[in-house]
Amino acid sequence: MAKKRELEILLSKVKPHPSPKPLMEQYATPPQTAATLLYVAAYTFKDIVGRKVCDLGCGSGGLAIGAAYLGAELVVGIDVDRLAISTARMNAKEAGLDVEWVVGDVDLLRGRFDTAVENPPFGVRKRGADVRFLKKALSMANVVYSIHKDGEKGRSFIRGVAEETGSSITNVMQTSLTIPHQFNFHRKPIYRVRVNIYRVVSGMFDGTA
Repeated sequence: MAKKRELEILLSKVKPHPSPKPLMEQYATPPQTAATLLYVAAYTFKDIVGRKVCDLGCGSGGLAIGAAYLGAELVVGIDVDRLAISTARMNAKEAGLDVEWVVGDVDLLRGRFDTAVENPPFGVRKRGADVRFLKKALSMANVVYSIHKDGEKGRSFIRGVAEETGSSITNVMQTSLTIPHQFNFHRKPIYRVRVNIYRVVSGMFDGTA
């Protein structure tokens, strides 16, 4: 059993996207947040170790690399941004971990997975992006761990998707994302955004995706 601190140290070495795009909401998942999600998934719910895991919108690969480190049987990370995948591939190589990387839109991914992990776009810049990611994850995996903005609007959105897809929200963990000054519209050196990590058991998955 890996120690959470060791996982955080590993994830702190994952290099971020060198040229993130604001329209795509390319914010890296902070090491502490990623470690919390993965550690709970691995050791509280047994959803990582020996499982097939996908990371949708993987960015520079933190969640996927963390899942591989914790002992997932197979890890696939997908992102539409070729530079993000190139960075993720480099990060995995430096960590000495085996992850399959795919360049493409998440809707193109096929296969059966035990677990999906994701820090999707919040839909601030492109409305509905968060819905698309969550529904795709629920269609491919038995269990989904997904990060979304806190607040009644966000909670209502997740409940709505769960109800629509016949899925069940089993756990909600409140935490925060630390976002550095990386775009020209940012006015503060650091932003802290309250988020929830949702564990959702899929009602859509039929094993044929």
